[in-house]
Amino acid sequence: MNKTKSTPKISTLEAVIVLLVVLGIMSLGVIGFGLSPQVPVLLAMGVVTAWAMLRGFPWSAVNAGIKEGIDQGIIPIFIFILIGAMISTWIAAGTIPTLMVIGFKLINIQWFLPSVFIVCTLVGAAVGSAFTVTSTVGIAFFGMGVTMNLNPALVAGAIISGGIFGDKLSPLSETNNLASAVVDTDLFAHIKHLLWTTLPAGVISLGLFAILGHDNANVSLAKINETVAVLTGNFSISALSLLPIILVFVCAGFKMPAIPTMLLNIFVSAGLILVEQPKITMTKLAGIINTGFVSKTGNTSVDTLLSRGGIVSMMSMVALIVVTLSLGGLLMKFGLIGQIMTPIAKRLTSDGKLITAGILTCIGVNVFVGEQFLSIILPGRAFRKAFNDGGLADQSLGRVLEDGGTVINYLVPWGVGGVFLTTTLGVPTVQYLPFAFFSLLCPIISIISGFTGVGLAHVGQSKSAQAKVTQATEIN
Repeated sequence: MNKTKSTPKISTLEAVIVLLVVLGIMSLGVIGFGLSPQVPVLLAMGVVTAWAMLRGFPWSAVNAGIKEGIDQGIIPIFIFILIGAMISTWIAAGTIPTLMVIGFKLINIQWFLPSVFIVCTLVGAAVGSAFTVTSTVGIAFFGMGVTMNLNPALVAGAIISGGIFGDKLSPLSETNNLASAVVDTDLFAHIKHLLWTTLPAGVISLGLFAILGHDNANVSLAKINETVAVLTGNFSISALSLLPIILVFVCAGFKMPAIPTMLLNIFVSAGLILVEQPKITMTKLAGIINTGFVSKTGNTSVDTLLSRGGIVSMMSMVALIVVTLSLGGLLMKFGLIGQIMTPIAKRLTSDGKLITAGILTCIGVNVFVGEQFLSIILPGRAFRKAFNDGGLADQSLGRVLEDGGTVINYLVPWGVGGVFLTTTLGVPTVQYLPFAFFSLLCPIISIISGFTGVGLAHVGQSKSAQAKVTQATEIN
């Protein structure tokens, strides 16, 4: 008679030790030695696999964990590939150079940073993607900021904060849709409840950028004029070049999903390139889409800023997504994260403790796994019962998943969001992190809300509030 081999039981202490080893490998590799995050994450994945084999997990479980993890990243991988193609075609078509020239002429230098924050917020709310904001208009603003001699990390912080703020306000946001689905609540109810933390964080961020931007303005008008002349002389600067960005807003208005929007935008941008540059061959156009645009203006600053994009430029991101999702899949398959999260969730009683534990857990998943979607899914599953038992509404948990999960991924040096922003803007995560005010403020405000009860939704709250109003009316 054959006996099925039971799954090894993992203690909480053992799970903590393994996760600390994983964290140590990734933080030491990325921050300590300055390695590309793919290598430390791959090493951490190898360590977890070796531990699993020693503990008696079958190889089939390792395979299943990797497969289940990667399955969640297929769509994000394709989106990143399309973003690479969009960046190169937008530069070649003159879209980003045109945005820079218009920006130099319209934006008051003293109020550059708050202007960047506001515009990125509006674009983010329209398109529902902080990644898209950063890789399109963000590049234009970054080039302007560098030309103005502003701290690149500060400019990056304004772009990133605005993009994420807009993302959190948008019904088109993938993370908004995911978080509302995980907690099984209405999307617009979820976004409305998010406003209790996102609006204060956004207003404070705007004020900080206004102060820092005003204090740090040290602009050379001659350098700006030189940059405008170089852009005008080497790129197609016209209203027609703005067609791709207008198309993004039109697609957003029709609620078109990200992938068809990007595909359409790439084709339109490629068409503009052919119209504006009749001598360009299809081979060269394909090269721009595949390997990126190479600026040859002769101006070192402009060439450095605008030589980027292409499908190939996103391959390191694709590799990172694959290895981080594989690592996350293994940690879930072997129950390492759940072994820690579930007991914590069961022992929490007060609203403040629940909110704080939820925020810290989302941050922890980001730190240990580096994947944005998993920082929403895993804590959402682990804490839902505890939140319900504590009388907190599903919207409260959904907001925690966003404030501790979504916005923090951009601050993790080996996280998908952090690596993408570093790759796109050329500023290391640890440098722009202190200036990503919106991401830093959201979890703090969320925890304050948990302990004060301000803006915290409870089950049946509307009914009890209505009862109090009725009772007060009768007394009067």
